[in-house]
Amino acid sequence: MLSGCSVSSLAARFAFFPPEPATYAVRKDEATGRLVASGVPRDNALDVLLVDTARGNKVVAFYFRNPCARLTLLYSHGNAADLGQLYDLFVQLKVNLKINLMGYDYSGYGASTGKPSEENTYADIEAVYQCLETEYGISQEDIILYGQSVGSGPTLHLASRLPRLRGVVLHSAILSGLRVVCHVNFTFCFDIYKNVKKIKKVKCPVLVIHGTDDDVVNWSHGKELWKLARDPYDPLWIKGGGHCNLELYPDFIRHLSRFIREMENITTKIRLKKIRPSLQLPRKKAHHRANTATTTTFTANCCCRIRVRKPTCPSCNFSCGGCCGLRNCFTFRFSRCCRPPTCFTGGGGCCSCRSCFKCCCCGDGR
Repeated sequence: MLSGCSVSSLAARFAFFPPEPATYAVRKDEATGRLVASGVPRDNALDVLLVDTARGNKVVAFYFRNPCARLTLLYSHGNAADLGQLYDLFVQLKVNLKINLMGYDYSGYGASTGKPSEENTYADIEAVYQCLETEYGISQEDIILYGQSVGSGPTLHLASRLPRLRGVVLHSAILSGLRVVCHVNFTFCFDIYKNVKKIKKVKCPVLVIHGTDDDVVNWSHGKELWKLARDPYDPLWIKGGGHCNLELYPDFIRHLSRFIREMENITTKIRLKKIRPSLQLPRKKAHHRANTATTTTFTANCCCRIRVRKPTCPSCNFSCGGCCGLRNCFTFRFSRCCRPPTCFTGGGGCCSCRSCFKCCCCGDGR
């Protein structure tokens, strides 16, 4: 019988299809000392990077600069593609959306080293995000994560760990790896990319884009992810759209551009205003207000409210038994404290020390 790890490794073999051979190569320019990519046009606004990951791999990243940009898109691409094939798309997104864009190849894709696996993709996106922070000074508040198809896995992995992200875009995303091949409503331990669970932890707005005729990842994946999102943005269901052609529809760039513009206009004040109603903090009643430094209020079944003041004299403390029988006062059961005879055992049924106790269920108002 295969173990969970063995099944997970086997699933990874069927989940990743890096282009063979890669459509580009990376080398150092002798004149400038900078990395350049052969197989793609030379662009002064493009930085080619080799990023070290925590799992010992080196992944290739393309950073496209736009001088008009206010936000940065961190793009995790789909299966069977690499940066060389996506170069033209990235340039169009940079120009039309007025953003900076960072795209990267997973371990084992393109000119990146290592082998593709779920855990490696998590390490890949974490390393590229750290590069944006350290090399370009971009904080999570100014980043939108974009995940296409299998790229939704690393995207939601990172998004679930960054509470102050500006936004997330899920393009033809999957609920989980197993749910792509079989219709199940539960998650196995060996399943990969458990997006169905991670999306619930994402705190920023989430835009879901999916084609209604997607024959690779059924439209139901996108609809379910949108329903599970904590802060869902208006989704884009492209009628007749497939799995790899959504960028060709005019609605795609229009809707995505509107999302980017709205994310640019979101401020901390607006986000707090949206979050605050969900907290539903209870209002304090006037007669319950007390100085918390000296008083603690206990409530049980709305029957008995006791105010316990800290002792102010050496002769009156919680170990005394002569002043008011405090030791006995705490032996009653809350469910039977509605009549004076059963409320306290000291002095005639009620506590006589007003400075220590105040019982709401005594007839004389003590």
